[in-house]
Amino acid sequence: MSIKGYFQESFTELVHKVTWPTWAELQNSGTLVLVATLIIAIIVAAMDFAFSRIMEFIYSLLY
Repeated sequence: MSIKGYFQESFTELVHKVTWPTWAELQNSGTLVLVATLIIAIIVAAMDFAFSRIMEFIYSLLY
């Protein structure tokens, strides 16, 4: 297959075979990603804070 044929088939697939989301579906997905990202960020921040406090406690015992 040539490069030209590859791009023609790719274009045809993107235009005729792919089901694109509606604007409402796209907004819902975006909101879901935003909320999930915030939740994960909060969890990671809490773990970082807890680990930092635990390490400070351990170091205070050693020195």
